[in-house]
Amino acid sequence: MRRICILLLGLCAALPAQAMEPIQHWLTDNGARVYFVPAPELPMVDIRVVFDAGSARDGGHPGLAGLTNGLLDQGAGEMDADAIAERLESVGAQLGTGARRDMAWVNLRSLSSEQHLQPALEVYRQVLAAPAFAETAFARERRRTLVGLQQMRQQPSQVAERAFYAALFGEHPYATPSEGTIESVQTLEREQLAAFHRRYYVARNAVVAIVGDLDRARAERLAASVSGGLAAGEPAPALPAVESLAAADLQRIDHPSSQSHILMGQPGMRRGDEDYFALYVGNYVLGGGGLVSRISEEVREKRGLSYSAYSYFLPMARRGPLVLGLQTRNEQADAALQVLRETLARFVAEGPTEAEMEAARKHITGGFPLRIDSNSETLEYIAMIGFYDLPLDYLQRFNDRVNAVTRADVRDAFQRRVQPERMVTVIVGEQPSE
Repeated sequence: MRRICILLLGLCAALPAQAMEPIQHWLTDNGARVYFVPAPELPMVDIRVVFDAGSARDGGHPGLAGLTNGLLDQGAGEMDADAIAERLESVGAQLGTGARRDMAWVNLRSLSSEQHLQPALEVYRQVLAAPAFAETAFARERRRTLVGLQQMRQQPSQVAERAFYAALFGEHPYATPSEGTIESVQTLEREQLAAFHRRYYVARNAVVAIVGDLDRARAERLAASVSGGLAAGEPAPALPAVESLAAADLQRIDHPSSQSHILMGQPGMRRGDEDYFALYVGNYVLGGGGLVSRISEEVREKRGLSYSAYSYFLPMARRGPLVLGLQTRNEQADAALQVLRETLARFVAEGPTEAEMEAARKHITGGFPLRIDSNSETLEYIAMIGFYDLPLDYLQRFNDRVNAVTRADVRDAFQRRVQPERMVTVIVGEQPSE
């Protein structure tokens, strides 16, 4: 059966992109929000349950959300991790978990026939609603997390990212590293994880996304089954607003590496932001378009200061970061940073050319169908739509909204939203001696 499932997954990736069915939406009896897209082409079902239970909910205990999520499949009900894996393996199903700053999720992929789907759902329900948080599993996962955190201290990219988020968000919950800190994880106790699960892994704090070989009636039964073991609970409270930076901040962190890692940025935009499409298209020209972007042209092609230079917006429930980044030899760090700053300032002042806009629109709209050409990719999108309460026709209208963005729109949005003179900048690498 495992071989059959693998073959089917391969077919899923090989099928050509097709027009996606409209998203269907409803609430379960205990308050979970459900988003469903039928996909009868293959006998598969993909489910993602997303909770507002990311590291922004750590509440002064960095690593709590991530460790809670990581233990869900390490024991549930009467099953230990081995039993969970064996039961899913026996029906060719796959389970996955993950957590970021805004959210935590649990995925299930199964064949759609009842004899395969129902046993997988029984395991899935218990993982969601009745994780054991056994002391031995907790101790093992905490040790594994601590080893990972120790390794991050040796990686300049991770050192830079953690310092960047701390400087950018200050006292906001987004400053909390999703993986936690060594000091915090060492002090976490099993009961804290159980309490976190009781508070946040509840139906009214959940989005259930379903894509697959189901009709509406069967999808409703599946959603009711998946969410039925959860307590109704209450939604997580809204996160505080992200404040704009009052002034520029430059941090130099000494690290024994031959390359300096540079991150520069400021609070950017949130999901559903009114300026989303103007900023998104504009950023493709600025630094999101790979080798054809302004930043890559100025930093890499003209001056050879970096192999990779980029920019991106990371929208979240509240304003996520605008990030500009590059890696360069230590002795070139200041020169590369100066080019990065000048390129951003010039783009904000002048905006893109019409030729750049046309190329950006064509590339974004031409590549968009490839982002939803498998069930798993569609699942991620509709879960995102549900979690951030975006319009149900978001995907259908995406290309039209991209094509509607003008050069003037981009220039206006960047001038209102981006302040090159007020940026957090972090440089991690071997620093010059005084």
